[in-house]
Amino acid sequence: MRTYDFTPLWRSSIGFDRLFDLLDETQHRSEDNYPPYNIERLGEDRYQISVALAGFGQDEVSVTAEQNVLTVEGRKSDKGQNEYLYQGISARPFKRQFNLADYVQVKSAMFDNGLLRIELVREIPEAMKPRRIAIGSGAPAGHITQKAA
Repeated sequence: MRTYDFTPLWRSSIGFDRLFDLLDETQHRSEDNYPPYNIERLGEDRYQISVALAGFGQDEVSVTAEQNVLTVEGRKSDKGQNEYLYQGISARPFKRQFNLADYVQVKSAMFDNGLLRIELVREIPEAMKPRRIAIGSGAPAGHITQKAA
C-alpha cells in the first residue's frame, strides 16, 4: 500500500488537524472486519449503522459516543463452558470505532434479532446555518434574515 506525506499540507493549512489525523490513522490501521457492519444514509442528515452481533446479548454490548468518535464494544460473558465440535459463530471480544463528522449525534441504539442498529443525525446549530443578508439602500443598515431550510 502506498503511503502519503502530508507535510506540504501541514505547512499551508490551518485547522485541518483532525482531517490529517484521520487520513494518517487510516493508512496505518490493519483492518479487522469483525464484526461485520453496514452504514446507510436514510436521508439528507440521517444515517444508520447496523452491526451484526450473532451470539451476543444486549447486556454484553456497549455503545459510547464521545467527542467525534462512536465506539461499539462487545465482550461475551462466560456463562457456561460448552464443548464445541465446530464453532463457526465467533464470540471473541471486539472494539469497533466510527469517526463522526462535526454535529453528528447518536439519536438511538436498538438491539434486535442479532443486529445492533444505531441511528445518527446531523444537527447543525442555528448559529452555524447560512443566513441571507438583505441589501438595503439609503440610511438604515441591512436586515438579517434566516435562510429557510
